[in-house]
Amino acid sequence: MNGMIFDIAHGSFVDGPGIRTTVFFKGCNLRCAWCHNPESHVSTREKLIFTDKCIHCGKCREVCPSPVKCVLCGRCADVCPRSAIHLFGEERSTSEILSEVLRDRVFYGNECDANGQPDPLKNGGVTFSGGECLLQPEFLKELLMACRSEGICTAVDTAGHVPEAVLADLLPQTDLFLYDLKVMDPGIHRQYTGVSNEQILANYRFLKKAGAKIIVRVPVIPGVNDTEANMNALRSFFEDAGRPEKVELLPYHRLGENKYRAKDIQPVEFNVPDQTRIKELYEVLRNIR
Repeated sequence: MNGMIFDIAHGSFVDGPGIRTTVFFKGCNLRCAWCHNPESHVSTREKLIFTDKCIHCGKCREVCPSPVKCVLCGRCADVCPRSAIHLFGEERSTSEILSEVLRDRVFYGNECDANGQPDPLKNGGVTFSGGECLLQPEFLKELLMACRSEGICTAVDTAGHVPEAVLADLLPQTDLFLYDLKVMDPGIHRQYTGVSNEQILANYRFLKKAGAKIIVRVPVIPGVNDTEANMNALRSFFEDAGRPEKVELLPYHRLGENKYRAKDIQPVEFNVPDQTRIKELYEVLRNIR
């Protein structure tokens, strides 16, 4: 089976426990104002032009087979001397991706839990991310099954805005969920992501009831969710729905802003939170019952 991805990162330390291989799926059904991967938004192949790198040499025009309408052949990107043109999105098969994952298995570790099974909270492994990987559920399921058959710990990084049935189908093949809870206030959530958080919170409850292992990740966005009120609401939610294995607060960064400009979109700019504020917010969450 084939699916649409836009990157594979080897040796990642930020997409779950241990050393990981992260497969980024293309396509997302949220539009978070702070997203640093705008190339993941649409599910089809697209071209980004980084005009600040362009030296107007004309090589791209010389090789273009369709100057009236771009056919996304990639020839312009191949000849650009400054790498000002990038194509994002490539169909890859399950076997192709599995072969890349297996290249890294020596780095994943072999820690076991109390039952003698590979421990997804200590070992590295493969993380399927995005975009939103759950928008390609059949492809994702085949990849999860292929990795599990090789004894590789699997993680699904999701915003949770999908039907419950999608999660229920993938749950038996998933060792760990990296679950985004961005903003607890429903109005603020819709304002900054474009969707309600009702399904997201309901799916978290479903996963907890089903016994899934979950690491919650909260992007800390000054002026949006970096308040004690939001952290208290998150803590109250965990006390009612069940606490995750871990909560990670991820400070906003500006690394994606140039990609918005390459898409001819003006990025929404936020301040970067300092570590003192991150520690204060962790302190609010510390005493979850």
